[in-house]
Formats: sequence, C-alpha cells, structure tokens
Amino acid sequence: MAAGTESIGTPAPPKLARAPHGERRRVACLALAVACLAACASPVPDRGDSSRPVTRIVSLVPAATEMLFAMGAGLRVIAVSSFDHYPPDVERLPRVGALLDPDMERIIGLRPDLVIVFEGQVELREKFGQARIDVFVYPRPTVSNILQTMRALGRRAGMPAEAQREASAIEQQLDEVRASVRGLPVPRTLLVIGREPGTLRNIYASGGFGFLDDLLTIAGGANAFGDLKRENLQVTTETILAARPDVIIEVVASQPWRPADIERETHVWDQLGSVPAVRNHRVYLLMGDAFVTPGPRMVQAAPKMAEVLHPR
Repeated sequence: MAAGTESIGTPAPPKLARAPHGERRRVACLALAVACLAACASPVPDRGDSSRPVTRIVSLVPAATEMLFAMGAGLRVIAVSSFDHYPPDVERLPRVGALLDPDMERIIGLRPDLVIVFEGQVELREKFGQARIDVFVYPRPTVSNILQTMRALGRRAGMPAEAQREASAIEQQLDEVRASVRGLPVPRTLLVIGREPGTLRNIYASGGFGFLDDLLTIAGGANAFGDLKRENLQVTTETILAARPDVIIEVVASQPWRPADIERETHVWDQLGSVPAVRNHRVYLLMGDAFVTPGPRMVQAAPKMAEVLHPR
C-alpha cells in the first residue's frame, strides 16, 4: 500500500458544500450501501426461488429500482428505500427504510414475493428467509456485475427479453464512449468521491475496483490509485502531490449548486499548485446521482467523464 493512503471498508460519504442535512444523509447512506457491497465475500449471491412468479417487489437498492423501471417492471414495485428518488414515479411509493434502518414489520406487512437487498445485508437476508420471503441480492458494483445483475433481475421478474434489451443498450452506449476516446492520450486521474467542504481534509478517492473505476477507464482515464484494488481509500495531500495526477475529477450527488459554490470548491485545490492537474486548470466537479448509483444511469456518467478527460 502506498504511503499516505489508508484502505477502508466503508467510505466517508461524499460531503457536499452547503447541502441540506437530508441530502447529506441521503448521500452518506448511498455511499455506505456501495461499500457494503464490497464487504461480502459471497461470490455467487442467492437470487431467490426463480420458479415463483413475481408481482410484488420491495426494493431496498436504488440501482435495482432503476433497473426494474427501465425494463418496464415498475408497476410490480410496491415499496422502495428511503433514498430512492429516480425515476420520479418512485416518489408515490411507500418508503420502508434502507441499509441501516429497514422496517421489517412494514415490509412483511406488504406481503412481497421478492425483496431486493444489498449483498452485505446478511442479517436482513436471514430474517427474510425466516419469514419465507424470497430475496434477490444486488452484488458488488462493477460495470460487468451491473449488467449481469440487470439480466438476472429481468429473469427473476419475468421480463428477460426486456432486461436483455436494456442491458444490451447500456453496453452499446458504453462501447460508443470507449470508441470516442480510443487512441487519445490517457491522463492520470485522481477520482475524488468525498472530502470536507472548503478544505483538502478527509479526502476519499476511488481505488482500482468498482463501477466508478470502470467508468473512468471506459472514458479514457487512468486511475491515479488504480494499483490499489479497493473501491475507495483515504488519501493525504502528500500522497496526491506524489501521485501527480494530470486531471482531478470530483463526483458529488445532485443538488442545487450556485456557480459561486462550484468555483469556490474548485479553487480549494489551488493550494496544490505543483500538481499538474491544478497547474493546468484541469480540476472538475461532476454532479449527479449517476455518479453514486451503480445502475443504468452510468451511461450518463461515462460520457461526462470523457468530456472532461478529453475536451474537444
């Protein structure tokens, strides 16, 4: 492990400048959920009893919810997590908690025939098993696993053709991004997923594993910490100075940012003037849930990364 870095099992949540408390908590739980995926060692998650028809689905995984709606199974979703906000249709659905506070009593009372959980929610999976409720497990979030999971979820929901169509469309769009940057220089990139607003303290970066690292590669970048096969790691300014990234990309969840907020947070990096990315004014803030939700909207995240890595 490189000096000045610390691998961690759970990431610090992406901290957002002037974000309302509810937004900070939502992003924190999303980040914790992603970390939980990597914590489970089960290589082949239980997908539930595929012989039973599924018409009443409770999803505790925002990315899986998006998959179901994308493949046309949204009407079968009867409840979602506290942090589901996309597509807009989910706002009408009951909320049943999330990774840290699932409401078991309410979930069981809804009489679902399938509940979607994160891979790391082992105790919760056991409870649903005791209640004789089938579980679909959302696995570790790499691009490959996301596509594989979408197809598997489509089979479980009785919509294999629709899921295959959507997964293939995602693959095609990602391939188009790859093709658009093929042959171009590959900038060494620091991909920041969280830090203390207004400072360069408590910086968390993407390591060389996970869907964000995959998207960075697809977009034509080389992860500055790609040799550390972790979803996330805490880095110091000294480590960043030594890494000398050509580009710094910060990703944050959606919120109403004023131009002044963006400018202020971008200029926080000015104190590292010897870093090529700072010296050459190649520090970017990319905002949107697509960067924190490992699901179908990664097709929005990849081209945005490509645009800043390879400006025309």
